Amino acid sequence: MGATAGRIKAFDWLRGLAVLVMVETHSLGFLRPEFHQTRALARLNWVNGLVAPSFILAAGFSLGLMQVRAAAGGRAAQSARLWRTLRRIGEVLAVATLVNVVWFPISVEPRWLTRIDILQCIGLSLLLALPLLFALAPQPHRLAGVSLVVAGAIFFLAPYAEQVTGGMATQLLHRGGPWSTVFPLVPWSGYVFLGAALGALCAADDASGMHGLLLALVGLGALVALLQPVWLALYPPHEFWVTNPANSAQRWAVVCVLLLGLLRLDGYLPEGWRRSAPVRFVELFGTSSLAAYFFHEMLLFYQVRGRSLDVLFGKQCGWWGYAGLTLGVIAGTAVLTALTDRLYGAVDRRTRTGGPPAVPPQPRGERRSA
Repeated sequence: MGATAGRIKAFDWLRGLAVLVMVETHSLGFLRPEFHQTRALARLNWVNGLVAPSFILAAGFSLGLMQVRAAAGGRAAQSARLWRTLRRIGEVLAVATLVNVVWFPISVEPRWLTRIDILQCIGLSLLLALPLLFALAPQPHRLAGVSLVVAGAIFFLAPYAEQVTGGMATQLLHRGGPWSTVFPLVPWSGYVFLGAALGALCAADDASGMHGLLLALVGLGALVALLQPVWLALYPPHEFWVTNPANSAQRWAVVCVLLLGLLRLDGYLPEGWRRSAPVRFVELFGTSSLAAYFFHEMLLFYQVRGRSLDVLFGKQCGWWGYAGLTLGVIAGTAVLTALTDRLYGAVDRRTRTGGPPAVPPQPRGERRSA
């Protein structure tokens, strides 16, 4: 996992699994209302609550990993990576804006354009983290330490941030109401900094440090979660399931346990299994999660002549009907994502190289390798 290594499969798998659970989460509208009161759905919703932390932490990991790797190549490589990173973040925010345009009456109330959902939260959180990561990328261990401090400050100040109101504060920090965000930047941006710390250690070829940090985060998360009564007494009234540190700690601890398991699987998975259809299927969603997010939303909710899957089957299904429709949406999302992935890959290669790659000159008499 050195500075010149390729993708880290465990984090691709984490994103891919998160996409699958995300589709399942957004398909819950197919279930009849009586199923929403069952214990089974309560347990399912607990799992569903891990989707956003997984996505945001993985996004922070990629940001930290790429910035440190680029810094190892010199200032020019770091600057080039900075512009590519800004372009990627711009793509996230562009798709987020497109989703708002599709779902909300922008022409009637332009303010809907600035509604902050999960994609906007990820894009804005990455923008907030980027200056720090760019500045400290040449010192990955220092970057990891500072990122952890920033993450801790965000999580433990979140209940106070909820008390700030008015103007953009409501839109960025509050959940509920037409103009407030679904995902407040505080505490959700904290997961970006946790991921950045892990990415910095990974890029520095400090595998033992990264594993140790994951274990420490699991232990710390469990401790903070157990101290829930202390936090409830310490902070002013707040929305526990959004801003309480015990809630955030439980989420990051479980995500870190998942990552430890996936990293171990990555180390022991036979090569044949790595190329198997199920693994490649998960990796498709893990490496193209932005496209998967957009397409599954459109498949579920976009209306053609007033009809969509949600309109036709919403609140009408039992468990088997819900499962069948969800699998259908996953399959359709996979097809559209794979097509987009190929198209985007071709365009990305063209924009990076400006044309066909040049063949470097070979020393006279040296045989060219395939």
